[in-house]
Amino acid sequence: MPQTITWLGHGSWKMVTPAGTICYIDPWITRNPKCPITLDDIDKADIVCVTHGHSDHLGNAIEIVHKTDATLVTLPEVAAYCSNYGIPYDHRGATLHTGGSVKQKDVRIHAVFALHSSDIMGHEYLEHNELKPGSGACGMILTPDEGVPVYFAGDTGVFGDMELIGKLYAPQVAVLPIGGKYTMGVMEAAYAMELLGSPVLIPGHYNTFPGNQADTEALIRLVAARAPRAKVVLLKPGETYTV
Repeated sequence: MPQTITWLGHGSWKMVTPAGTICYIDPWITRNPKCPITLDDIDKADIVCVTHGHSDHLGNAIEIVHKTDATLVTLPEVAAYCSNYGIPYDHRGATLHTGGSVKQKDVRIHAVFALHSSDIMGHEYLEHNELKPGSGACGMILTPDEGVPVYFAGDTGVFGDMELIGKLYAPQVAVLPIGGKYTMGVMEAAYAMELLGSPVLIPGHYNTFPGNQADTEALIRLVAARAPRAKVVLLKPGETYTV
């Protein structure tokens, strides 16, 4: 079967590998105004990746793991937080840190640097505006055995070592934020594509709120200038790209 990537609105994604492994990345479902599905629509998942502890990325990861018996792949502090909610720390050996990797089913997952900060905005934040200590953020490269590497950057600004990410992991698809308020914008994303050398850009983390609107026509022009061999794939929430 083909490898697919589906945008669930904002910074949330679903990837299905050629072997049929279902991966959710930063699954913010119930409070995401752009998400086209509900938790009731999720009845199967194998891997849930969380790049950092902000509420729009930790999202519904805990609920999905409990509902589907998926494996949680995340940073140590986020994993420790989730252990308070019934997910054993390093369950199935899936906790990792920046620079490291884990293999789950048919997917090798590398954690890479992200230029972002993050404490943990979990249940306590949603209910009492209480932050828990966090560990910053990461991006993740998901590489299926029979598929292509996909770089889910999470929340980040552009940084020079994206060139190193491109050389080490050769992501064929770069999923980058372009909203420009809490992450990089279209200008920075175009420069990131030059550094990464990826042939496909799928933008996300934009047009959710008034403060993170993005000019996708400008993005296409800037990518054409910076990384002329790359194409920009614009998805609407709920749409799927077949790799």
